[in-house]
Amino acid sequence: MRPATVTAAAVTTILGVGAAAVVAGRLASDAALRAPSGRPLPADRRLTVHATAAGQITLTRSLTALRPGTYGLVGKGVHAVVGPVIEHAHHAPDTVVRRLERVDHGSLDTGTKVRVTPQLHSGDPFSALGLRHQEVEIPGELGALPAWFLTGPRDTWVITVHGLGTTREHPMNVMRFLHDQRLPVLDLAYRGDAGAPRSPDGLAHLGESEWRDLDAAIRFAVRYGAEKVVLHGWSTGASMALHAAVNSALRDRICGLVLDSPVLDWATTLRALAVARGVPAVLLPLAVRAAQGQTGLHGARLLDGSLAPALHVPTLIFHGPDDRLAPWQPSRDLAARRPDLIALHAVPQAPHAAMWNADPDHYEETLRRFLTPLM
Repeated sequence: MRPATVTAAAVTTILGVGAAAVVAGRLASDAALRAPSGRPLPADRRLTVHATAAGQITLTRSLTALRPGTYGLVGKGVHAVVGPVIEHAHHAPDTVVRRLERVDHGSLDTGTKVRVTPQLHSGDPFSALGLRHQEVEIPGELGALPAWFLTGPRDTWVITVHGLGTTREHPMNVMRFLHDQRLPVLDLAYRGDAGAPRSPDGLAHLGESEWRDLDAAIRFAVRYGAEKVVLHGWSTGASMALHAAVNSALRDRICGLVLDSPVLDWATTLRALAVARGVPAVLLPLAVRAAQGQTGLHGARLLDGSLAPALHVPTLIFHGPDDRLAPWQPSRDLAARRPDLIALHAVPQAPHAAMWNADPDHYEETLRRFLTPLM
């Protein structure tokens, strides 16, 4: 074979391999970032319902089923709430019995497959909690953003924003507590959520573009009477709050941040999502590069040294060492850089974005102490 022919064949092979790598990377990236809003996170395997009785449910025994606290159970057509493990209940060695708080809809028949979620409530604040609210639309850069607004006599508003694997129903976990503090609450749906505009590329950006929808909510709150706002976010919602605190033109109106399981290291979170959704480990570096190329993800000012000096408001972080989607070491590092402003409360044995679920009373008391001087 002539040298020119050999060279051409080699180049063609390299280009073919390169093209295949690009395609594989994009498929892997899409698997991590294209999941519909509210789809349960895949990090925990599904559990099987073995039996139910009055106030009890028997589930497949696993670390997930044994976690302390209160959680939602979701399956096909099913939403229920389970409480703590019942230690002395009779059960087979491969099962665990938990308190069954309620079944919101569907039926927990034997054999039903369910996943655990931190989202306890379904519906809206009135149907789920009996709290009167207004349906409002917030003008965003991509279109109207639906939100629930609960009035309150104070002029400090709390803007709540959910994260990965949940919807705006997730902040209802703390909504009654916030309402009891007489704080107005604006609970936001952002791009990609049901009823909100899609991101132009159809992908989640882990807070890096979504924060602009939170910025729109801050403008809305100020326009309708908020003197100050507290941003309370979970997961990517917490990352959105950090972006807004640093970049918003109205950042002087932000008087506090509450960050539950913030996604500070997007590449680690993307890899965890990809693995949980079946992407082979060999493709993970390609997925990260593809995500950068498709979405522009770069984690600006979240992991580099400029974030801590840029923060100017009291910040409360709830995070724990058992979070497998958003590692808590970056939260520890951030708190260590600004001990004058940032308080970190570690919550052991809690999965991602479920710090309230593991110990609701302690969470709400810590939150009350943080919010009191900001009201």
